[in-house]
Amino acid sequence: MTNTPFVHPINVTWGDCDPARIAYTARLPWFALDAINAWWEHHFDGMGWFQLEIDHNIGTPFVNLSMDFRSPVTPRHKLLCETYPTRLGDKSITFGMKARQDGVLCFEGSFTCVFTIADQFKSQPAPDTLRKVIEPLVRQQ
Repeated sequence: MTNTPFVHPINVTWGDCDPARIAYTARLPWFALDAINAWWEHHFDGMGWFQLEIDHNIGTPFVNLSMDFRSPVTPRHKLLCETYPTRLGDKSITFGMKARQDGVLCFEGSFTCVFTIADQFKSQPAPDTLRKVIEPLVRQQ
């Protein structure tokens, strides 16, 4: 595994913005979740949430989202979402994120999912096949 941070670029467009000419507040969690899905795909050979759920019967519903807004997000620059796991528990994973535009921190957040047996919506321990990839990537905050 490499120590290079995973950064997912988001193209913020005019359609993402409100009359104040900044991204709608509701778009920011969407951008964050898109970056987390991209993190899964990057580290698991293209396997994102859809494939985990449909092909492997592994659900990862969110139990907590926390975001701090630091600077407005606009269409002027790519939104670069640095995404990383901060905790891997027995049955959950927490992701951290720092989203920047043009070097300015726009938002940061913490996002926790639990692992489930998808078709039963029943919690399960983090599968070993996922755990062995995730554990070395966990960043202490």
